[in-house]
Amino acid sequence: MSIFDNKRLTNETFKLDIDRMRRGWYSDKYFENINRMLTALSAEGYFYGGQFHNLPSGISPKEIAVGDIEVEMQWFTRRMGKTTVVGVDKSLAMLRHCTGYFEGEKFIDTSHQLEVWAAQDGSTVNYDGDPANVQPVIKVRGRYRDFALIETPSLGILTRSSRVATNVYETFIASKGKPVLFFPARFDVHEVQAADGYAYNIALQRFNEDHEQELGAFVSTDAQGDWWGGAGGGTVAHAAIASFLGDTAEAMMQFAHILPAHIPRIALVDFNNDSVRDTLRVLDSLFAKYRELMDAKNEAEAQKYKLYGVRLDTSGSLRDVSVQPLGDVALDLGVNPRLAFNVRQALDTAWERWSLPEAWKEAAQEFCRSVKIVVSGGFNPEKIRKFEKLEVPVDIYAVGSYLFNNSAATSTDFTADVVRVKVHDEWIDMAKVGRKVGENENLERVW
Repeated sequence: MSIFDNKRLTNETFKLDIDRMRRGWYSDKYFENINRMLTALSAEGYFYGGQFHNLPSGISPKEIAVGDIEVEMQWFTRRMGKTTVVGVDKSLAMLRHCTGYFEGEKFIDTSHQLEVWAAQDGSTVNYDGDPANVQPVIKVRGRYRDFALIETPSLGILTRSSRVATNVYETFIASKGKPVLFFPARFDVHEVQAADGYAYNIALQRFNEDHEQELGAFVSTDAQGDWWGGAGGGTVAHAAIASFLGDTAEAMMQFAHILPAHIPRIALVDFNNDSVRDTLRVLDSLFAKYRELMDAKNEAEAQKYKLYGVRLDTSGSLRDVSVQPLGDVALDLGVNPRLAFNVRQALDTAWERWSLPEAWKEAAQEFCRSVKIVVSGGFNPEKIRKFEKLEVPVDIYAVGSYLFNNSAATSTDFTADVVRVKVHDEWIDMAKVGRKVGENENLERVW
């Protein structure tokens, strides 16, 4: 799966559309044009006949069969700083199954003739801003026309997956190791969920290893866990509360009644824009049932009524009722530090309002103070860093569309260059101006 288990995923996981990929369906048209041109020139027996070659002095340009030219190509990113690399295994599956050519309708597989070196998913590369100083994640030597069509789809998976993984990693850094829920599924087409969830999990493992943590993965759909054996998790949506006529407490009571105890009870408390009030209503209702069941010695059923957390998701255009207005109106809107502090205080002191026998007071206090605060809605590393700097009592961050961000600071676009060609059995540097052969100590011979 990755550098963390020293295994590689295969097409048994990816299920590539092999036939259409071999025919260039997913490739930029100019690669198909090049492929057709080189194939035709090979059939004609063409040899290089130009005058303005870049061969070194002493290397003859004669009898070079351009149609069958062998090249060395490297795949790399120029995202500044450190990139968490994901997408290598799927790129290798493309090379493995789609390298070759057609004779009529029969595909001749020539993948075994390639020499391939690759890093592993979960490894990192660093870029210092010099385009002549890149760290390739894949290198391939072989007849160019046999794998020219793979450039577009392989760059696509490397770019997207590494972008998601690196954005996730940076989010974990900002959260100082607090859990990050992976919530971007609704912001793109469903077909990308498996690859995106895999990228999230690789980034999580990378963070855990780098920072000696043991954080667990939290994805929101089963598809996001498909490639690594994970499963989606979640609690209630605003739609569920609307179905209960806006009664958040009753929605959570019935959720607790119906769903198995292993699903965390996280109440979404912003539906009525009064997060403190609805937090207390949920807490009151669940604790009363919990106490009743515990007193009846039905501990297994009582566990279903333990509140794991509350989620704050106030719209950025609203000021929660519990947040008293200050001078800067913008600071009052959405999920802000004061809202989280208000909810935390309400949670920690809720038990003081309950009429309890002495034997229940300590358990009630623990019931309230163990409830976690989850925040969502517009969170990114910058906002998370502000919350952490202010020591806002947030336990879990849910992050969505930012994890797809591809702005100047997060652009993880990959590209591929031919950097050498094989001429008269000798490998000759042939990179375009400004590029050169890159090195990466993490490359290993694949086949």
